[in-house]
Amino acid sequence: MRRPEPVLPGVWRDDTRYPQVTHIEHVVRNDGVSGEWPEWTPPHLVDRLAERGITGPWSHQAAAADLARSGRDVIIATGTASGKSLGFLMPAVDAVDAGGTVLFLSPTKALAQDQLRWISELGLPGLRAAVYDGDTSVEERSWVREHGNYVLTNPDMLHHGILPRHGAWSRFLRRLRYVVIDEAHRYRGVFGSHVAQILRRLRRVCARYRSEPVFVLASATSGGPAESATRLTGVPVTAVDEDGSPRPGMSVALVEPELTDLTGENGAPVRRTAPSQAAEMLVDLVRDGVRTLVFVRSRQGAEVVALTAQRLLSERGDHALAGRVAAYRGGYLASERRGLEEALRSGELLGLVSTNALELGVDISGLDAVLIAGWPGTLASLWQQAGRAGRRGEDALAVFIARDDPLDTYLAHHPEAIFGRSVEATVLDPENPHILGPHLCAAAQELPITRDDFALFGPATEEQLGELVTRGLLRKRPRGWFWASNERASDLADIRGAGGPPVQIVDAGSGQLLGEIDEAASHGTVHPGAVYLHQGATYLVTDLDLEEGVALVRAEEPPYSTWARDTTDITVRSTLRREEWPSGATVHFGEVEVRRQVVGFLKRDVRTGTVLGEQSLDMPERTLHTRAVWWTLPADGEARLRKEDVPLLGAAHAAEHAAIGLLPLLATCDRWDIGGVSTAVHGDTGLLTVFVYDGYAGGAGFADRGYTQAREWLTATRAAIADCECDQGCPSCIQSPKCGTGNEPLSKSGALRLLDEVLVAH
Repeated sequence: MRRPEPVLPGVWRDDTRYPQVTHIEHVVRNDGVSGEWPEWTPPHLVDRLAERGITGPWSHQAAAADLARSGRDVIIATGTASGKSLGFLMPAVDAVDAGGTVLFLSPTKALAQDQLRWISELGLPGLRAAVYDGDTSVEERSWVREHGNYVLTNPDMLHHGILPRHGAWSRFLRRLRYVVIDEAHRYRGVFGSHVAQILRRLRRVCARYRSEPVFVLASATSGGPAESATRLTGVPVTAVDEDGSPRPGMSVALVEPELTDLTGENGAPVRRTAPSQAAEMLVDLVRDGVRTLVFVRSRQGAEVVALTAQRLLSERGDHALAGRVAAYRGGYLASERRGLEEALRSGELLGLVSTNALELGVDISGLDAVLIAGWPGTLASLWQQAGRAGRRGEDALAVFIARDDPLDTYLAHHPEAIFGRSVEATVLDPENPHILGPHLCAAAQELPITRDDFALFGPATEEQLGELVTRGLLRKRPRGWFWASNERASDLADIRGAGGPPVQIVDAGSGQLLGEIDEAASHGTVHPGAVYLHQGATYLVTDLDLEEGVALVRAEEPPYSTWARDTTDITVRSTLRREEWPSGATVHFGEVEVRRQVVGFLKRDVRTGTVLGEQSLDMPERTLHTRAVWWTLPADGEARLRKEDVPLLGAAHAAEHAAIGLLPLLATCDRWDIGGVSTAVHGDTGLLTVFVYDGYAGGAGFADRGYTQAREWLTATRAAIADCECDQGCPSCIQSPKCGTGNEPLSKSGALRLLDEVLVAH
């Protein structure tokens, strides 16, 4: 029997209310599949869970727990609020009861604290859970090492604090039974590649103490979870991805804001901003009594949407309702945030606007609707945010509102790219020499490296060791390779960046260190005049001193955002793989040298997206050795285009911009993680060539994913351009906010014809 479609709240029942809606998908309710407590489940755990109303596991929880208990490395890849924690808690408590220990790894301190709170509230006898991170005092650290049997930490502390001092952790490591990796889908790109090497170092140190822990990973649903988890840990991992938890019915709407009368760069039309659209929809939902959470990308955006909604409600005479809308962001005091969370749960608040601070780790129930203003980065994050609605078991509404961006445009018109499709596979490249080298140094300081370790660290290990010896970082002896310095080897690896000396970001008013950024990224992010967002707070950069490695900023909320403009030249160093298509076009993947220089920046109105002005900069040129995917058009294809008067450079340039915008559809990256170059005749190929490269030294795996899925990628790129309703090209299709040539020349029609020539056999 077919289940009824979820009921759309209020104004959403009227299809004419929002002509911007391009698609509504109805996700039917799922009552869930129950499992049985495994016979080995500790009785006191069952009792404590029963006190909280949990009388049995769902099928995926029981399956994952049994696999882990049997010694199989496992990843639980199921939806938001599916109870993944219980899947790893069952075997963890069983191991602690038997005298073993458990290491819980979280990507953030906040998530570790949330997990500790949940475990502590259970009050399980004999389980001594404790957080060990940068905030843990010296006295507490000593207690955790000696007495903790369920230690919660993060990759940074494992890298800098635990592995280098493994001798002090010998009692814990000798009894280590499980390594739990929470939010495993967050370990991607450069950060994930660093964590992959840290986990290999952990396995190596554990072997020194004769332990071989089982890895249990928890992840949002992802593409190829077993393969991604295997790549991350280095051991074969089994996936449990059949979600047995109950799901409310949900209507998911896709919205593309309309084009406005405003014009941007080169007279291109400007689309209404996603935050503005979100504010209007929030007002309608609040007036309808629908408890709603809005996700935006920055703290400033959260404030703008909340204030706009309050103003609109007041203008309509709904003064009481205006007081039931608020912003939620990380800059508030913890007590303020907890108060807002409780007000939303109780219904005192009807609308709350948040950054992704509420995506993870905070239990918010009772929501009816979620609005997502702009693509959150990955499909996994989209479902994570949408999953916040319907937590009372009632039918829910989720709305994705597209920004003025090629990927957002594509998704608004191609629901098949969201629904019925597995989410992105996590991209990792642990063998990147810029990542592998520093971790080999750290490993050598922990324990001398021997040939037995080559299989652990990968096929490039021996070559990398030779280079490290040449550089004087390691010494080769008959017993292996040894660390050759008195310094901390772990300092060589900047695990949350791309390596190199970081630039410190300092508040000029207070002298407070706000954070650090890679020197490579600093040119385009904290140049003089840049609007810089740090954990959602807004600052204006007053000075960048590259020699001292300091960027001075001041707290300010200008009415504009900034976008760096750069010029780029690229040289092919080697071709690693190539494939010729039936059209005669050839796709390549290989190593390249990129020379980039930031030459200026644009200012865009944060409310309308209108370009307010451009300012030039004089920044030094940077050289980047990385990896790229590129495709070439054969001479006969070029001749056909010339006969049709297709402007080759404008066509290639437009196709490059759109391709950069669409690669995040297939790889877990942001458009700012990659760059591109296009030319009518490239010096190394002699042909029309379009390059897309990783913006990190040595590569991050994004270009590799582009190569392996090139046909799907370029097909989606063409569709995004064709779907856009503009005539000559706009930011939703072929214009790029970081184009160094001012988005000239560009040809929308030429890009479509060029991509046809590449994709279609002749």
